[in-house]
Amino acid sequence: MANAKVIQAKQDAVDVVTGKLQNSVSTVVADYRGLNVSQVTELRKQLREAGVDFQVLKNTLVRRATAAAELTELDAVLTGPTAVAFSETDAVVAAKILNDFAKKNDALKLKGGVVEGRVIDADQLKALAELPSREGLLSMLLSVLQAPMRNFALAVKAVADKEEQSA
Repeated sequence: MANAKVIQAKQDAVDVVTGKLQNSVSTVVADYRGLNVSQVTELRKQLREAGVDFQVLKNTLVRRATAAAELTELDAVLTGPTAVAFSETDAVVAAKILNDFAKKNDALKLKGGVVEGRVIDADQLKALAELPSREGLLSMLLSVLQAPMRNFALAVKAVADKEEQSA
């Protein structure tokens, strides 16, 4: 009877991780070996404030969840101690926080992840983390869209000023 309860508990855990893999916009897998308790606490705090769920999980549990979620390409990075960050709202925030934290703490290593259903490696994850924020990208776009109108207005003003001087 106890074995059935243990098996059911493990299956429930796999189902929860599978659901998180399927519902997350991005999932980041990292190696946290070498971080002390205060560093992990600080990292968890930063991720929690950004709405990211951060868990230390057994590789076998995650492998079963990736099989159920049809993301078995992620299994290649599931070696050694594994921490997984799930973000359901922003595809970049988990990668950005973990990458910034890894720059300050050499012990944290990004292994790979899943972004919008596509498995990516550590290099692609770091490139994603280096992108400007959504607000930054929107302001860049707005600047590009405003430039032609601003230049046109300056040209019209210059013509008006020139005609005014000649009159």
